[in-house]
Amino acid sequence: MQQGWANRPCMTDLPKTFEPGPIEARWYAHWEATGQFRPERKDAEPFTIVMPPPNVTGSLHIGHALDNTLQDVLVRRARMQGKDALWVVGTDHAGIATQMVVERQLGERQQKRTDFSRDDFVAKVWEWKAESGGQITRQLRRLGASCDWANERFTMDEGFSAAVTRVFVELHKRGRIYRDKRLVNWDPKFQTAISDLEVETREQAGKFWTLRYPLADGSGHIEVATTRPETMLADMAVAVHPEDARYAALVGKQIRLPITGRLIPIVADEHADPELGSGAVKVTPGHDFNDFEVGKRAGIRPADMLNMLDASAHICQTADGLIPEEMLGLERFEARRRVVERLEADGVLVKVEDRTIATPLGDRSGVVIEPWLTDQWYVDVKPLAERVVAATRAGEIKVVPDSWSKTWFNWLEGIQPWCVSRQLWWGHRIPAWYDEAGEPFVAMTLEEAQAQAGDDRPLRQDEDVLDTWFSSALWPFATLGWPGNEAEVARHYPNDVLISGFDILFFWDARMAMQGLEFMDEVPWSTLYLHGLVRDSAGQKMSKSKGNTVDPLGLIDKYGADALRFTMAAMESQGRDIKLDEKRVEGYRNFATKLWNAARFLQMNGVGASTSIEAPNATLPVNRWIIGEVVETLTKLNRAFAEYRFDGMADAIYHFTWGSFCDWYVELVKGAWDKETKAVAAWAFDQILVMLHPFMPFITEELWHAMGERPYDLILARWPEPKASVDATAKAEIDGLVEVVAGVRTLRAELNVPWTASLVPHVIGGGPELIERLTRGAATLARMAKVEAPVEADAAPAGSAQIVAGGATIAFPLGDAIDLDAEKARLTKAVEAAAKERDSLAARLGNPAFAERAKPEAVAKARADHDARAAEAERLQAALARLG
Repeated sequence: MQQGWANRPCMTDLPKTFEPGPIEARWYAHWEATGQFRPERKDAEPFTIVMPPPNVTGSLHIGHALDNTLQDVLVRRARMQGKDALWVVGTDHAGIATQMVVERQLGERQQKRTDFSRDDFVAKVWEWKAESGGQITRQLRRLGASCDWANERFTMDEGFSAAVTRVFVELHKRGRIYRDKRLVNWDPKFQTAISDLEVETREQAGKFWTLRYPLADGSGHIEVATTRPETMLADMAVAVHPEDARYAALVGKQIRLPITGRLIPIVADEHADPELGSGAVKVTPGHDFNDFEVGKRAGIRPADMLNMLDASAHICQTADGLIPEEMLGLERFEARRRVVERLEADGVLVKVEDRTIATPLGDRSGVVIEPWLTDQWYVDVKPLAERVVAATRAGEIKVVPDSWSKTWFNWLEGIQPWCVSRQLWWGHRIPAWYDEAGEPFVAMTLEEAQAQAGDDRPLRQDEDVLDTWFSSALWPFATLGWPGNEAEVARHYPNDVLISGFDILFFWDARMAMQGLEFMDEVPWSTLYLHGLVRDSAGQKMSKSKGNTVDPLGLIDKYGADALRFTMAAMESQGRDIKLDEKRVEGYRNFATKLWNAARFLQMNGVGASTSIEAPNATLPVNRWIIGEVVETLTKLNRAFAEYRFDGMADAIYHFTWGSFCDWYVELVKGAWDKETKAVAAWAFDQILVMLHPFMPFITEELWHAMGERPYDLILARWPEPKASVDATAKAEIDGLVEVVAGVRTLRAELNVPWTASLVPHVIGGGPELIERLTRGAATLARMAKVEAPVEADAAPAGSAQIVAGGATIAFPLGDAIDLDAEKARLTKAVEAAAKERDSLAARLGNPAFAERAKPEAVAKARADHDARAAEAERLQAALARLG
């Protein structure tokens, strides 16, 4: 007996109306309860994929809906192929985000983190996680994600934490991790370092101050300009270009800095641009990334660089004690105002200009980021990145779409040391202990650190935690039980594919590749698939401030998870951004309804569940044709899966289901439900359910059981292997009939030919084979298009409308069916109106002023309207041409 079969929900007759909500809740609970997301298949070929772990603080957004739909499509198909399909699921502890949530809750009770000990605060975070940290995993179930929930992981799990500590210690032993004093991006709100990737640069209104710095010997002055005048309190030099003749005699001289009186040198450095401003720049190595490098080149050691800000970005005294007392303790922007006032009062403020400034902001805090000089832990990632580059160039990692390869290589080849320490309480605490002299001992435990120290000197553990991305970089192998659990690791590492948004290409994807090669000596996955962003229907990036975000749970409530999933797959076109229009979701809900009604129609005609996995024997052309259509659809589908063409997958199964099966096959066999046809219809419908299941799992499972008794649930059915081929003769015959019926229906609609009028086809130049085919299909043509028996002709009779089908012209004398002259006049007028509107829109689009000044959405709408009017004019012109 198939696992889970005994407890499956009872079958019921299909109601007239398709209501997805109850179906989805019932089937998901059944699948999970009976362990069907990870059936026991120890001897089967493994297929492994890891879900990018969502933040434990998160809730399902439309990006998650896209990302996880694509993964689920792949894993459901692999499971149906009989593979040991493992979809690793879990959540990330999300250091800053989670600490923010808990601190905000404390603030609501007039408490703050520092009211508690570190251990007590961390305990409160664990309490929050137990109570509220599972929201997003519950929401992923609503989407239909068939993950291995029985082995759900968390980046702060005991086993996972042990892996993180092991990697840090090993990297330190290998010389890859070190402690250094460098500038970091400092977030004054959270009082922690953040990575370059967590900094958002935005254009903001600002000012450009030009200052006059006097030479110490009183012989003159030099002008510098800055967007951050407060930092002059920690200036340590002024730089000029070594080839700037204006300043050649000043290099090496001293400047007496305004306000502080500090003596600083004029140095030569190519960072100074002679063409920019005065050509001289102030150098504050403790507070600017470029100045840090200039300072080092000038011989200033990082340990000697001056720091004028505390962790909350308030003014603190520099090591030389020269900042005036009245400046100390000022918030940085208040300090800016006071410094400018003092410079103006001292007569050294030359001018102030309005400028638009590229300003770095924390992506979570929203405050201006300060470059801040501090001791942090760094990973020397360059050697690790070189291995990733080599592996990618050797074809061990395939980036899909290939257009992202250049970005991948550029970042890896220009990579800088990775600052991995964060000044937080929630996270993996750095496994380093210090003695009273500040010497660090890196070890798995305090006992091991004590053994390294070699005596009983007191040791204190580093207060910092690791960057969240450091732990998630181990996801492909640490989730499998590494270190240890060698059998599971060997079976499921490397993974098969990673589905990722391009926005975490460097945050996560590249770091996984680096750590995987470093610790497993293999790439973590053979294919890296990068999808685009989901934008609104006008192509705008979604944001709460714009009010254009889309709630995927709201769409699921309204249209069902299957409709949303199919929309995501159908619109995913290898990395291109998706313009999400709710009408598309509504359209695929209609597709689900079409499938539902097809099942009801089959049931009413005595068609039930198929008893065959292979295609049944068939003699009738229409049945041999639909079998061939299944074979062709499966070929297209399998090819699209092999190429990761999600839109191609959806297109193949959609057009077969709606077009070939529902619109044509069901109509072609109407009223002729013999035993063979029932068997073929049952088999073909089963193939639809199986092929469609990865995209629309809920409705397909429901219909699978509604069609009759089954020995197993659809989720574990075999992926189609029809063991059949395309019958070319049957295909030519049925495709020919379909072509004629479609042509006649179009003709009737365009020319207003009433259905009461029976039409006689006059075949011109088709040969006897076409005549014979139309004669054999006369009954079908009469029923579906009200067309009489064919007549062979040398030319079209007068007053005929024409179509092209089967390589021949078929003319239909319209006689008294319509007023030909009136119809020609109507079509001529309609063609002219459509063409006039088309040309008007073309002129607007061709106007450079419109393209430059109009909103992007207005330009996009005009372009869409132009295309629609052009297509309409072409269609109407073709209809007019039919009348001769």
